[in-house]
Amino acid sequence: MDQSIDSTASASEGYTFTYDLGTFEGFNFRDNGAIDHTLTADEVANWDHDANGEAEFWPSGEHDGVSLLFSSKTAVTSAELIALDKLLEEIGDDSTSNFIRIYHVINILGYDICKLNAETVDDACLHIFEGTSFIDLRREAAFELFELYYPEEYKIWEKSHCDGLIFDHDRFLDSPSFSTEEVTVGDTKALIIAPQ
Repeated sequence: MDQSIDSTASASEGYTFTYDLGTFEGFNFRDNGAIDHTLTADEVANWDHDANGEAEFWPSGEHDGVSLLFSSKTAVTSAELIALDKLLEEIGDDSTSNFIRIYHVINILGYDICKLNAETVDDACLHIFEGTSFIDLRREAAFELFELYYPEEYKIWEKSHCDGLIFDHDRFLDSPSFSTEEVTVGDTKALIIAPQ
């Protein structure tokens, strides 16, 4: 299903968000200065550029998932926020894992959030490991993926009593079989792994 959002949709049409996307800061070009208060996603989506002046907006940093998603952009449009809200609604929740999956599809795979749907996010086939230490996450991910993708070899390795048979989790994850990326979402460290 195509979730395309018309970026020229009139602000007067109104939009009410299902999910809390945090607050936003902005710059008003008519006043040639920062907007003097933080705005909700509803206010950004329904900003009347004709009446209030041309403006651009960016996440204030209050919502970790939204900040991660738009970390590579200097400004966020109302169409992008509406598309994100509708995508989260289609996926079913606004968990940290879903923000990480959407981040990967947009920032690594290059999809436009305004044309993104839940099926595309699901088709990315990602393994996400969350915790407090990238070192621990890499070790956990390597063993889990070794068992998942190479079950016979894993059983042989697990049953081996040879002291010299060492599993190098860094070499395993850094092999051409996987693409890995480390991201931080608030206090959470996340390791994103995509099979190649």
